[in-house]
Amino acid sequence: MIFDLDKDKALNETYKLMAQTIIPRPIAWVVTEDEGVVNVAPFSYFIGLSSDPASVLISVGHKPDGTPKDTLVNIRKNKKCTICMVKEDNLEKMHLSSKGLDKDVSEAEVFDIETVSLADGYPPMIKSVPAAYFCELNQEIDLGGGSTIPLVLNVKQIFVDDEVITNKERLTISFDPVARIGKSYAFLGEEIEAPVIP
Repeated sequence: MIFDLDKDKALNETYKLMAQTIIPRPIAWVVTEDEGVVNVAPFSYFIGLSSDPASVLISVGHKPDGTPKDTLVNIRKNKKCTICMVKEDNLEKMHLSSKGLDKDVSEAEVFDIETVSLADGYPPMIKSVPAAYFCELNQEIDLGGGSTIPLVLNVKQIFVDDEVITNKERLTISFDPVARIGKSYAFLGEEIEAPVIP
């Protein structure tokens, strides 16, 4: 079956097609801050773009009423965010933080998500995560319509919990991440070694 996206298709139908076929997608737990309010929100449209310069991309939508999500408003205003990797132990609180709250209400406070400030000038990171990226806004990408705004973010500092570094000499990192599959979440489970190329 072919779905022609240039024809009249509902936006949520396109989302369903993409969200259930581009899998698994890592979840970025994005922390922003404005006027003392810490905003915490998960995004599964997230990917690493480059390691030189170090950069990632998140796509931020709008609220049901059409206004920009708080994450987008805060990044546009302050040009910074902290992206936290989600591990299995974070799943419940990460999911709760997807609930839409008023701009002046912090998900960190409402859902008892402990944060810690490690990088000067950046929003705090979530304390229990295995890794976090401290990022600055590089640019917004205009996709020519629609309500989703891709943001290119330059990574300025990276935190990695010592407990997930399995080999310091080779800088080998291992943790149990959470991914998005359609409307569900998944643990990635068993790792498979890459076959040797003769």
